[in-house]
Amino acid sequence: MSKIAVVFWSGTGNTEIMAGKVAQGAREAGAEAELFTPAEFTPEKLGTFDAVAFGCPSMGNEQLEDTEFEPMFLACESHLSGKRIALFGSYGWGDGEWMRLWEEACRKDGAVLACESVICCETPDAEAEAACAALGAALAD
Repeated sequence: MSKIAVVFWSGTGNTEIMAGKVAQGAREAGAEAELFTPAEFTPEKLGTFDAVAFGCPSMGNEQLEDTEFEPMFLACESHLSGKRIALFGSYGWGDGEWMRLWEEACRKDGAVLACESVICCETPDAEAEAACAALGAALAD
């Protein structure tokens, strides 16, 4: 059984909804999935999971949330080489540039993106929720 971490930050609840769907998709695919906030997750925990889904909304000028999520993620970056990960998050403006930049940084870190990232504008609709569940299932493989 695969062990999946779902690490997320959510200001309005939209990314939290997405995280729940990611975990649900992983569990339905037969994996064990555990949800974490940035304060609960450390680089040392990366090694105890087969794969990790990171979720963060776009903030400010299309960037990761910079007081809780980004510091945790930056601490994890040097441990991502060869690690299966997936990314997700919501946004309220822009065109998803924050996600493209985040994906590029993860690839440079040597992370293996297990599937296409999932983004949605504002509250996830049924299509976004299904995409999040599929993301979780992809990590469970």
